[in-house]
Amino acid sequence: MLDRFTSSPEPETVSDIWRSVSAVCFDVDSTICEDEGIDVLAEHCGAGKAVQEWTIKAMNGDVKFEDALAARLDIIKPSRQDIQDCLAQHPPKFTPGIKKLIAVLREKDIAVFLVSGGFRLMIEPVAEKIGIPLYNIYANTIFFDRDGKYNGFDDAELTARDGGKAKAIEVIKRIHGYKKIAMVGDGVTDLQARPPADLFVGFGGIVTRDVVKEVPRASALHQHGRLPTLRMARKSAKHERFVRCRLVKQTT
Repeated sequence: MLDRFTSSPEPETVSDIWRSVSAVCFDVDSTICEDEGIDVLAEHCGAGKAVQEWTIKAMNGDVKFEDALAARLDIIKPSRQDIQDCLAQHPPKFTPGIKKLIAVLREKDIAVFLVSGGFRLMIEPVAEKIGIPLYNIYANTIFFDRDGKYNGFDDAELTARDGGKAKAIEVIKRIHGYKKIAMVGDGVTDLQARPPADLFVGFGGIVTRDVVKEVPRASALHQHGRLPTLRMARKSAKHERFVRCRLVKQTT
């Protein structure tokens, strides 16, 4: 996927920008994977519709992420066994081409992180299947009592609130000393990560969210007065289509 990125001529090309990053942080739901993990869990627990409505609001920025997270978990109240059964019955559905992209990044010694508002218990199996170390996951933690029943979540996690992904990237930069990091995702919480992320790629291959597509000029300044268009070739046995993405350079 990486070698298929194209752009109209710019002073600094897409390839130049990608070659300069030391790490790439990916959202998981509707980016690494085709579905929203919390919606899959909710459906498994019989609370699909009510939870999905909250998910849409959160990803579009209509409510604070922390409020949506608390509301959805209060509806589902998943036990440890619920999550284990859900993972067994609904294994991750990876976005076509994403495994190859991550493999190419790693071959180029570009570190890969998963920065998600989802749950660590559901993201760890995803990371293991694509070769990402578990310590490179920034996600939310669910608490259980001694019987394995739902007992709340850790609201101190960086990704448990609006602006949390930006905080996570600040931590990643500080710990590892990376000079340039890219954030790839589909929702408003991913958009919030730039800055401190040096690049933001709004991935619309699964869901196109207006709040991400229509990036305000103030946060999307470009030398030619527009955003460059990034196209990633995506093939399946039945068809070939192009997924349109947005890449935003950090203003300086």
